[in-house]
Amino acid sequence: MAEAAASPADTAAIDDQEPQREAVPDLESQRRQIENGENGRGRPLQVGESWFLVGQHWYKQWEVYVQGGDQDSSTFPGCINNAELFEDQVNWRLKKELVEGEDYVLLPAAAWHYLVNWYGLEHGQPPIERKVVELPSIHKVEVYPVELVLVQHSDMDTPHTAQFSQTDSVDLVLQTAREQFLVSPQEETRLWIRNAEGSFERLCNTRVTVLDASLKTGQVKLVVMETRNKDGTWPSVQPHVTSSTLEEEEDFQGQPGICGLTNLGNTCFMNSALQCLSNVPQLTEYFLKNQYVEELNFCNPLGMKGEIAQAYADLVKQAWSGHHRSIVPQMFKTKVGHFASQFLGYQQHDSQELLSFLLDGLHEDLNRVKKKEYVELCDAAGRPDQEVAQEAWQNHKRRNDSVIVDTFHGLFKSTLVCPNCGNVSVTFDPFCYLSVPLPVSHKRVMEVFFVSMDPRRKPEQHRLVVPKKGKISDLCVALAKHTGISPERMMVADVFSHRFYKIYQLEESLSSILDRDDIFIYEVSGRTAVGENSREDVVLPIYLRERTPARDYDSSYYGLMLFGHPLLVSVPRDRLSWDSLYHILLYRLSRYVTRPSSDDEDDGDEKDLEDKDSLPKPGHVTEGSSQDPGLEQAGPSSGVVSGSRAPVDNSPGPSHWPQRARRKHLFTLQTVNSNGTSDRSTFNEDTYGVSFSSQPYIAIDWEPEMKKRYYDEVEAEGYVKHDCVGYVLKKAPVRLQECIELFTTVETLEKENPWYCPTCKQHQLATKKLDLWMLPETLIIHLKRFSYTKFSREKLDTLVEFPIRDLDFSEFVIKPQNDSAPELYKYDLIAVSNHYGGLRDGHYTTFACNKDSGQWHYFDDSSVSPVTENQIESKAAYVLFYQRQDVVRRLQTQASSSKPPASSACGAPPKSEFMDVN
Repeated sequence: MAEAAASPADTAAIDDQEPQREAVPDLESQRRQIENGENGRGRPLQVGESWFLVGQHWYKQWEVYVQGGDQDSSTFPGCINNAELFEDQVNWRLKKELVEGEDYVLLPAAAWHYLVNWYGLEHGQPPIERKVVELPSIHKVEVYPVELVLVQHSDMDTPHTAQFSQTDSVDLVLQTAREQFLVSPQEETRLWIRNAEGSFERLCNTRVTVLDASLKTGQVKLVVMETRNKDGTWPSVQPHVTSSTLEEEEDFQGQPGICGLTNLGNTCFMNSALQCLSNVPQLTEYFLKNQYVEELNFCNPLGMKGEIAQAYADLVKQAWSGHHRSIVPQMFKTKVGHFASQFLGYQQHDSQELLSFLLDGLHEDLNRVKKKEYVELCDAAGRPDQEVAQEAWQNHKRRNDSVIVDTFHGLFKSTLVCPNCGNVSVTFDPFCYLSVPLPVSHKRVMEVFFVSMDPRRKPEQHRLVVPKKGKISDLCVALAKHTGISPERMMVADVFSHRFYKIYQLEESLSSILDRDDIFIYEVSGRTAVGENSREDVVLPIYLRERTPARDYDSSYYGLMLFGHPLLVSVPRDRLSWDSLYHILLYRLSRYVTRPSSDDEDDGDEKDLEDKDSLPKPGHVTEGSSQDPGLEQAGPSSGVVSGSRAPVDNSPGPSHWPQRARRKHLFTLQTVNSNGTSDRSTFNEDTYGVSFSSQPYIAIDWEPEMKKRYYDEVEAEGYVKHDCVGYVLKKAPVRLQECIELFTTVETLEKENPWYCPTCKQHQLATKKLDLWMLPETLIIHLKRFSYTKFSREKLDTLVEFPIRDLDFSEFVIKPQNDSAPELYKYDLIAVSNHYGGLRDGHYTTFACNKDSGQWHYFDDSSVSPVTENQIESKAAYVLFYQRQDVVRRLQTQASSSKPPASSACGAPPKSEFMDVN
């Protein structure tokens, strides 16, 4: 900084640099020292050194004096007088547009001090000291410093003008403002600058120069300093709440840290992660004590310009001020969305994914390594584990050194073994959290509906336990145990929107059936080998449709709409005629379709029952087509009364499929495609003679009046629950230690992620084993409750039993242990992120232990309530935070002299941030 007037400190500094007073040298010696000496004005400029301005008039007079060679001459210049360079004699501000060589000359510090020593300085005038600055491709004396107008956010009408060199840091500007406005060292401040457009911009990085901060020479800038409020907010953050709520918040005093977070719309996942992280004691103390300020990394290309760290710091300071029941994390949400587009908007996300992003973002924003060097990863190559592990950790710290690394990072030992050559690769890798699997049951519970061939029996709902990786045949075997029906007499179908979405083959995988699918299992006739003299049945898919008036100009046209549940019906192949099928279907529907009381309405015209009216004989169809399943080959039909059987069809070859309706029947029959849509053009006279090589679908078409009169919709939709539906397959709870054991179990790499073996020179499906080598101060354990496969997504609601205290990792850590310090391997729980609900919807909450009071609380967005330890363990536990016991004791010792905790509280006043100085 270059003030216009010299302060006593400046004068003292100048005196320190002055040479010892001695006899004034002769005039020629003076000229040589000032003009050409080692410290004369001809020397080159050096960045950062001071040069002084001397008025051209006085200097010319001095030159005439020393060149004359007479010390008694009348040309003696007298005291140095720079009055002609100043605009006034009060503020001593330099005149504008002074020109070197015309208005002034520049002297290095030593030459200036010689002249002052020999001739003196005009009384009251300040020395005009200026710094040498480095500009692009040139060194230059900064004659005109940057002039800034400093004001407080709380008092915009009391400005203070100060001058700074372009090479001064913004931190010097901040310290000058703090001194000018008498801000105590404990108070936190920050700067804003008003741009030419009138908008305000934060001066975040105070370590840059005034030049780098775009405060250019010759421009008068307004710099606003604001001081953080006691409640952790900034004056520029205006809460959008009523005045009564504001007054209530100002008067509120609660337990620090017991503060809710408002749900902004599906942001409970973010709130849960933030509450967990906020209750990690050493991390919160790091932010509350402003240790982060000196470690903000603004130049890290992998970071977020310090913005995520500062936004999180603001959140922590508000939550731990004790002045809020609840706060609105809108500014933090905005910052997260800005740097991570996946979190833009207000969709539900995973709290662990947000936590992973936040830990990585905070680490890079606070990374003490400003320039990351290249580090080559080295394999163990037979060296001792201790040596390799130490090398790996040192390499990690050479590139990554932050409070996040200090608190959350540990070290894995990863062992890969090539199945081909047996080559063993050992590496040590850092980790930030453990994602541990849950023991997965090999059984699966499926709910199905069983449809018997007996029309008197309603469909039955069954709950079946089947192998998770089983086949459709396993589902039939499980149902057979409940019904007594042979699995060979069952067909499995997925019913959707009154039609068959898919008819499954027995060898298909059960994984293709989702939990939300409506699965119907139909009893069909027994299956027999196909022979010349054997009689076989064909299974026909049957749809129900109702005629409805079409919405067009032709009132005679009728549309057809599917309704009810479709059927799979066994029909004797050798009796396959329209009339026979009509009576078979009438029998199968007899539970909810009433037969007409008059023979006139039921009997068809005998003249129409000729051989040509029989159904075609479908040719042999190969099974296994998932898109167009073939006809099931079946044996003799059962479930059809003998009186309703039609005469044997003796016609040679395939028959026609007539489309005419029986006038006096309850319904008519129509061939349709698998969607239940008639395709009349396919069944004209020219194509009837072709054998069918695809599954025929039959539709039962009802006239509205006939359906209303003879079809009982309530009875048709009725079903009964088998006793098994009341049984619940209880899942045995698992211990957290079991999950950690699974994590360290040997596994084979997946095909999508092979390992390149340097010995075989090709990718191999190697075996991999992870071991824990070094654990962090705070251990985050992520329970992998969400399972994703090619066909299904599910959430495992297994109860995981986890200890509140004394979780012992000594049996899992393979690094040689220090037996005298068992607390290095024991952990206590401090926070839990919970997830309730399923995959598509759900809600996140948090249990957390307050670092000051030791009391557990339940955080449900803006609501906070105290809980007991026996309420913490549940099936909803998703992410666990454990604190190492030696750290717990260290923090307790540090906090032993702190004040007693205040009471807890909850509530919610919303806020948003903007700079409002008007």
